[in-house]
Amino acid sequence: METLHSSSYNAIPQKPEGATRILLVRHCEAEGNTNGRFQGSSDCGISGNGEKQLELLALRLRNIRIDAMYSSPLKRAWLTAEAVNRYHHLPIHAEKRLQEIDGGDYEGLLWADLPKVAPEQDANWYTAPQNFCAPHGESMRQVYDRVWEAVRAIVRENPGKTVCVASHGCAIRNILCHAMNKPLEQLNDVDWCDNTAVSVIDFDQQGNPHLAVWNDASHLTPEVSVFAKQTWWRRENRERRR
Repeated sequence: METLHSSSYNAIPQKPEGATRILLVRHCEAEGNTNGRFQGSSDCGISGNGEKQLELLALRLRNIRIDAMYSSPLKRAWLTAEAVNRYHHLPIHAEKRLQEIDGGDYEGLLWADLPKVAPEQDANWYTAPQNFCAPHGESMRQVYDRVWEAVRAIVRENPGKTVCVASHGCAIRNILCHAMNKPLEQLNDVDWCDNTAVSVIDFDQQGNPHLAVWNDASHLTPEVSVFAKQTWWRRENRERRR
């Protein structure tokens, strides 16, 4: 595989003494990202470009101390955790509560077709995600509660440690919303992150979250960044859908 090198990336700050650190990583580009499909809880594979992203992510995190590894069991997240673990050699713990939103009847649907199939839910996804709920799937409220329960459990299991957690875009957005002490109704104030973006949440000894890094994909080159080639995720473009 061709190896790409990012010229520089942002430093991750030192962990505060006594804190438990969650190093939160979004999975690499997957087939659903490439094909423009709602992949949700579907267990699809990763793309060739995703493999290049993983190379850069692994290099970025190789010298960062990591004491434990957790991942959504879905393939795209698990392969991302394995790439990070290439230089750390830790057991990876599967945590089902870190999975992506269950898209129910929308699983596998082209995003371009969602406005035709479900115009109200399509609008909700972009402009009022707190109201999104797919038939026979999960509501956003369920995701908001589920992923935070997972993170809290991981923090309790690993006091004072640095834990790498591999998850998904919508799931991570909900985790960051909690970490910012925002209610679900303010989820649209939390920006989406690029594939393999890194966020860092430090929990103090009282269990209070402090967001130290969010949505940092500075290890990616423009050639492999998904968001460098898309505009839907930009806040101003989401707002235009109102």
